[in-house]
Amino acid sequence: MGFSEDKKAQIKHYLLEKIKEEQPSAVKRTADVFGITPASVYKYLKSLEDNGVIEKIKRNEYRLISKTTVTVLRRSAGELQSETRVYDRYIFPLLRTLPKNVQGIWDYLCGEMINNVIDHAEAETLEIGITQNALETTVRLSDNGVGIFEKIKNHFSFESVDEAVGELFKGKMTTDETRHSGEGIFFSSRLADTFVILSSERVFTHNRFEGDSLDRITEKIRSESAHADRGTTVYMTLANDSQKHAKDVFDLYADVDGGFTRTCIPLADYFESAPVSRSQAKRLLTRLDRFREVELDFSGLEWMGQSFAHELFVVFAKAHPEITLKPVHMNADVKKMYTHVTSGT
Repeated sequence: MGFSEDKKAQIKHYLLEKIKEEQPSAVKRTADVFGITPASVYKYLKSLEDNGVIEKIKRNEYRLISKTTVTVLRRSAGELQSETRVYDRYIFPLLRTLPKNVQGIWDYLCGEMINNVIDHAEAETLEIGITQNALETTVRLSDNGVGIFEKIKNHFSFESVDEAVGELFKGKMTTDETRHSGEGIFFSSRLADTFVILSSERVFTHNRFEGDSLDRITEKIRSESAHADRGTTVYMTLANDSQKHAKDVFDLYADVDGGFTRTCIPLADYFESAPVSRSQAKRLLTRLDRFREVELDFSGLEWMGQSFAHELFVVFAKAHPEITLKPVHMNADVKKMYTHVTSGT
């Protein structure tokens, strides 16, 4: 008895995932997982190859076939007046076959990021690069504007571009509060599978990358965009069959009335090394009075100093009892310091 169409689709999807991961033993692994012969796996590979989904490089080595479309829009030509018009005309036609929940996420991601270009970047050109394969879609938005981190630094009189990058992790960061909520980057970075901003030779991302994968992405961005080093490039990927729904992500950080009341700050990304001083704590605490609950993610931090911990969990906590500070993923040493400073409160 042959496999059902659903089972065949599972086998092909698994094969594609292994090819994407550049697994040298993709055939054997697929055969083992699904209990089929290597000869059967090769038939699936041949089918994928014949349908233009993959291409063979050499024996037992394949790669996904991708198609890239690049569009350059200019403000002087009246092409950067509406993010909705840009999305509907140049992006959505390439995404219309994706599931509705995936379309909804791309609508949000592209709308928010293109709006930033139109309203904040002071850019003359926007380059849109869309790359698609059988598994995922990538959208790259590159402008030749002033640079997002530099603009934030100057607007808020931060001492460094690095401080501007750090503030984006909190959310509710905007240089135009009369027209924008500052929520776009916060939620976009959590909705996309991969979300990277490259500007002023700095990188903002909420993703956890292994090895040199982030370096490879930034090099890819630089090779594809003429504006990577002086403007801003936003690089986003999302699985074509993603099970995410925008509402589910928004609900993680909203209260019962729908307000953006919770945030999560990855401290290892915010600080270059283990934080030790009160001044570092005060910088972290800037604008946190806009939230009711703040999750402080200690993943990747081996230690924290007593002054930093005291300022955070004693001084600030006493001054703002209406705000809940929720430390998570503390190792033994970090937890020991946390317990030490809070034991007398």
